[in-house]
Amino acid sequence: MSPGWPARLEHGPVGLRPFRVRDATAWSDVRIRNEAWLAPWEGRPESQPYATWAERHSTAVFAAMLRSMRKEARAGRSLPFAITYDGRLAGQLTCNGVVRGAFDNAYVGYWVDGALAGRGILPTALAMVVDHCFGAVGLHRVEANVRPENAASRRVVEKLGFREEGLHQRYLYIDGGWRDHISYAVTREDVPDGMLRRWDETRNRSTHR
Repeated sequence: MSPGWPARLEHGPVGLRPFRVRDATAWSDVRIRNEAWLAPWEGRPESQPYATWAERHSTAVFAAMLRSMRKEARAGRSLPFAITYDGRLAGQLTCNGVVRGAFDNAYVGYWVDGALAGRGILPTALAMVVDHCFGAVGLHRVEANVRPENAASRRVVEKLGFREEGLHQRYLYIDGGWRDHISYAVTREDVPDGMLRRWDETRNRSTHR
């Protein structure tokens, strides 16, 4: 297997683990229920034939997705984590495009069940993954690309101290068109004591104000 994979990470009620075959029904249910929350931000190939949201999130689609994720993970190109909250499936966080050598970089994508938004799940999960990438995986840089209009997703990376590095014009095909994305990134030197530790300290300061 590739460095740092498979892995299980936990912090309080938030967990990260590889997807399992038996996640199919829970994944399909949460994705279909969150169509209004997720669909405006989901990329897909421009040439892909039309399918309804429910058709794109069936248990059969999950099975095909799981095969692809496992193949990419075995090849060391991806770290596809299921996010759990109190033990139940709550979302997904994937490090894709892992490149070694002089770059040692990956980019992250993520989503969470809208019913659980606002509980700090995504920042906690992303902080754990960044620390894992800079530790066991051996990367130097983690990048996140977010649509300017996606205020919730931008708050996640900004809370964690990702720096804004630029604008990618017409970057991904989403919601019927090629959409601009803001590039955010963090390197190992930016978080010498760990991103999760810094995130916990930030939350504690906010709680005690």
